[in-house]
Amino acid sequence: MGIISMIIVGLIVGLIARAIMPGEQKMGIIMTIILGIVGALVAGYIGIALGWYQAGESAGWIASIIGAIIVLFIYGLIVKKS
Repeated sequence: MGIISMIIVGLIVGLIARAIMPGEQKMGIIMTIILGIVGALVAGYIGIALGWYQAGESAGWIASIIGAIIVLFIYGLIVKKS
């Protein structure tokens, strides 16, 4: 996947995750993209580790959104402690 398409997917997944996640997340568009990309990577890694996907396959949009929500939740916990 090219860098541009990864950024676009990260933006879309990050925005969906922010819309689904309850509460108010005060972050910019760059952080949304980063969290979306990290969420997609986390979902892909977990899917491969658990044998749900083969290496090189897409984890899918739903798994990417769930991964981004998990990353957003962890990010929120870290920011609240600071």
